[in-house]
Formats: sequence, structure tokens, C-alpha cells
Amino acid sequence: MKPQQRNLLLLAAAISSASGLASELLLGTLSSYLVGNEALSYGIAVGGFLAAMGVGSYLSRFVSNQGNSLLGAFMSVELLIAPMNAMLPVALFMIFVFGGQVWLGLALVTLILGTLAGLEIPLLTRMVEEQEGVKDALAGVLAMDYFGALIGSLAFPVVMLPLVGMFPSAAILGILPAVMVFFLGRSFRQFRRWQFFGLVMVGALTIFAFFVVPLTERLENNLYGAPIIERAQSSYQRLVLTRYGNDIRFFLDGRLQFSSIDEYRYHEPLVHPALAGVSNPKRVLLLGAGDGLALREVLKWNSVESVTVLELDPKVVEWATEHPILKDINQNAFADPRVEIQYGDAFQLVPELDNTFDVIIADFPNPSRKVLAKLYSLGFYRQIQAHLSSEGIFVTQASSPFFAPKAFSCIATTLEAIELNVHPYANSVPSFGLWGFVLATPSSFTPEFPKSFPFETRFLSSSMESNLFNLPKDLKLNQNVEINTLAHPIIVQYERDPRWKFY
Repeated sequence: MKPQQRNLLLLAAAISSASGLASELLLGTLSSYLVGNEALSYGIAVGGFLAAMGVGSYLSRFVSNQGNSLLGAFMSVELLIAPMNAMLPVALFMIFVFGGQVWLGLALVTLILGTLAGLEIPLLTRMVEEQEGVKDALAGVLAMDYFGALIGSLAFPVVMLPLVGMFPSAAILGILPAVMVFFLGRSFRQFRRWQFFGLVMVGALTIFAFFVVPLTERLENNLYGAPIIERAQSSYQRLVLTRYGNDIRFFLDGRLQFSSIDEYRYHEPLVHPALAGVSNPKRVLLLGAGDGLALREVLKWNSVESVTVLELDPKVVEWATEHPILKDINQNAFADPRVEIQYGDAFQLVPELDNTFDVIIADFPNPSRKVLAKLYSLGFYRQIQAHLSSEGIFVTQASSPFFAPKAFSCIATTLEAIELNVHPYANSVPSFGLWGFVLATPSSFTPEFPKSFPFETRFLSSSMESNLFNLPKDLKLNQNVEINTLAHPIIVQYERDPRWKFY
């Protein structure tokens, strides 16, 4: 074996590892997007993939060392894994669209891809071993394997997913092994005809990459019950905007964020009770709400001098500031000179803030995952408390007091644990059902609306505070809930209440 052939085999090890790990991340991301439960999605995608790699590694022992059997077997695996990398994620998406068993489909996909990936490294190691011995072969191949894993783990979330999209990324991950077959065929004389097979596969998957976007978009259209007018993939989530008549709906990872028909019934109760409770509110901190709808309501208060918005995903704000439909709905709120935007995780940004605020509004997604549970934790609420003025008010959306009553109660209980006075309330939003909020203050406070709001409202009126804050018996706080902490994110368990299946 010539040095350049050895180096090519080591490069193949790096590329195999990079595409394999990127495929694991892609499957975890896709299944999380389709069915939620991020922990289980990645558990099956990564854990199942690794277990299947063990099966593939075991099966490699049955490949003979005679002649060129090892290289032929490796190139055969590469040619097989190429279309599988590209097409199996699309197949999993189709299973979801047509109502199949996604978890079973995910398990089968990881079994197939993991088994094929598990064959690669043992075959490469044995080929290099014939030239260098076991010690040097293992050192070289494993070094490139780990290096490739690093490249794949960074390339998929940082470059491929936001710039290319999920399914074109799958096609690219299929093209990479086919490219290696082409170059191996050129380098090893006895396998010259394989370069043709590799080239054909590269061409076929390149064509597939161009057609996979319209194909999956047509499939995605079936998920929303209305025509999709805009879609994008950011580094964090899938953004979809639909329109059916006058109803504009905004989705993140398939979860409805608002409907233009009734969003005011959510955003007015979220914002105005807190601002009405502060005499002459000037500084407001808005956590999340990158769509600009809560911001629109805050800016109706003329006394407000500054609004600091902390938003994780710049793509959401980009849509809110540039898409004409969203700009119309949020009344071009981000163009107001009083608004300052900071991008990043609110959990990290809030402790770095220098100011205190008269009103802090949290409009985060429901705490259905541990990565979100930290935004409802005791530690994070302490950070918020530190940036709240002595007469200030904090308010947060608090899931549904009917479909997730313990999650609703857990938020109030956690805020009470830092000695804040809590005032839970609820309102009916047709798109979401009965929805809850929790208002908290460091000093005593009695919710009371002004005799008339100094601006036009569509839902709230001066006499409605008793309707909002006087919870009926079946929505009263549950006292038998635990405090949500970083070490024990119990709120995730509470949020996954079986009642949601009736929604």
C-alpha cells in the first residue's frame, strides 16, 4: 500500500465518522421536531445508533482478509450507506405525515444506518493493519475517527442545518461516502471501475438534493391544515407561517405560537395587568416574544421609555421585522426607537444585565423539555428578582391551568419560594384553550385595572380584573407540588400531563 493510499483510507475514516455523527444529530433533531420529547428522541437516535454500530462491528469479523476483500467490502458499504443517509430521514418524515409509528420508524432507521456505520471503522483498521501493525493502525484510524466526529458534531448544527436545511443536509451526508468511493476507485488500480459507481451515486444524490426540498415541502403542507406561505430553518428551530383566509398562524417546530384571529386574547392579558399595576412604568424587560406581539402591547403605554427584548433566535426577529404580514400584525413594533434587542439564551443574559426594571414579562414556550425547564426554575427566578425594582412586577405565561394544572401550580409555588407575592390568573384563548399566567411582586399588591385604559384594547376592559384573577374551583392552585429547580426539573413531568391528549 502506497503512502497516499494509506492517507486516503485515513481520510475515509474521518469522513465516515463525521457523516455518521452528523446523521445521528439529524435523526435526533428530526424526531424531536416531529413528535417532541427531545430527550427520548436523541436517546433513541444516538443510543440506538451506537448500539447498532456495535452490531456492525461484530458483523465485520465475517469479512475475509483474502485478496482485496476488505477494500471491496468497505466500498460496498459506502455505496449502500450513501442513499440510506439521504433517503431514510425523508422516509421517517413520510411515516409521520401519514400517521405511522414514528418511534418504531426511528428505531429501524437508526438500526440500519448504525449497523452500516459500524462496519466502516473495523474494515479500515484491518486494511491499515496489514501495512503497519495493530498498534499503529488503531492509533491512526481512531485518531481520524475522533477528529471526524468533532467535525460532524459541529458542522451539522452550525453550518448545515441553518444554511442548507434538514433534508438537503441528509443528501449531502449521503454524497460524502459516494465521493470517497470515487477517489478510492481512482487510487486503487484493481478497483478502477468503482470510481464510475461512486460518480453515478454522487450525481444521483446531487439531483436528489435539489428535488428533496419541494418533495418534503409538499409533505409538510399536509401537517398544518392551511397553505404554508413562509418557512425557514434556523439554528434553533423550524419556522412556519400559514394562511387560511384571514387567519395567519405562526409555528415553531410544529407548535402553534399564535393565530392572528385571537392572539390579542393572549397578549393583552399577558402584558397589561402587569403594566397597569405599576405607577408610571418606564423600563420593561421582555423575555422571548421575538414575534413582536407582546412588544406591540407594551409600546402602547406612553410612559414606557425603554424595552429590552431578550430573544434566542435571530431568525424569529428577522421575520417579525421584515415579513410584511408579521410586521402588520405586530404593528412594526421593532422599529420603535425605545426597543433594544439582545440575542441569546435569557438564562445566561439576564444575570449580565445592569439595570433594574419596572416590569419583566416572560413569554417562553411551555416547559415540556429540560432545556426549557431552567427558564421556570428557582435559580432563574432569583436572577429575575434581582433585576426587578422594589415596586416592580414580574409576569410569566404559565401553561394551561386545565390541561397542565400541576405545571401551572409549580410556577406559582416556585415564585413563592423566593418570597414573591403571587397572583395566578387565566383566560380563554380559542386557539389554545384555557391559558394561565402568574403575576408576582416583591411587595403587597392587589390587581386592579384603571377606570379606562389609555389606549384601545380589543379584549380587556376596566371591570375585568375580577374575571381574570378570580379562578374557579377547578383551576385553584395545587398545593401538593414541588419547587422546580435546575437539579430537579420536576415541571417537565408536570407539563406532560395526560390531560393534553384531550386538547
